[in-house]
Amino acid sequence: MRSRARLLRAAWSVAGVLAAAAAHGAAEPQLCFACHGQNGNSTNPAVPSLSAQPAQFIATQLIMYREKRRIDPQMAPVAAPLSNAEISALGKFFASQPRAAPAAKPTAEVMAVGRRITEQLNCVACHGATLQGQQHIPRLAGQQAEYLRIQLRGFKAGTRFDMDGNMTAAVQPLAAGDIDVLAEYLSSLE
Repeated sequence: MRSRARLLRAAWSVAGVLAAAAAHGAAEPQLCFACHGQNGNSTNPAVPSLSAQPAQFIATQLIMYREKRRIDPQMAPVAAPLSNAEISALGKFFASQPRAAPAAKPTAEVMAVGRRITEQLNCVACHGATLQGQQHIPRLAGQQAEYLRIQLRGFKAGTRFDMDGNMTAAVQPLAAGDIDVLAEYLSSLE
C-alpha cells in the first residue's frame, strides 16, 4: 500500500511539472522518466518501457488517457494537459530511444511454450514478425513481464481498454499459467 501511495504522489508531482511545461508549450520527455525510466527504459516491473515503442502507439495511448477512454490514475493527469503536438513529439522521442536488453532469460521450457503460444495466437499478425510492434500496435519483445501479465489479465477479464476488441478475443483461450509463461517469454525477446 505504501508503494502505491508513493507512486501516486510521484505521479501527481510529475503531473504538476508536466502541466507547467505544457502551459509554456513544451512537453519534456524527462518528466516521463520518473516512472518509465531513463529514456523510457523502465526498471519497475509493473511500469511499461516506452523506449523503441512505435511513435503512433505511444501517441494513441496518450490520447486515450487524455480523452479518458483508457483509465489509469497515474497517467490520466499526466496526459490531460498535453496538446496533440506534444503527444506526437513524445511518441517520436520514445520511439527513437534504444531499449535496454532484457534482464533475464527464462528456462528453455518457458521459451518453447511461450513461442508455441505466440504461434497459436498468431501474435505476429498484429505485433510484427519479431513482435517489435508497428503503427498503433505495441512492441511486446523485451517489455516488462509483470506489466505484460497485468495487461493480458485485464484483456482476459474485459477490464483493459481494447480499441478494437482483438486482444480481448485473442487471450480468451489462455489459462492463468499460459499468461504467466507468455509474459516471461515476451519479456525475454531481443
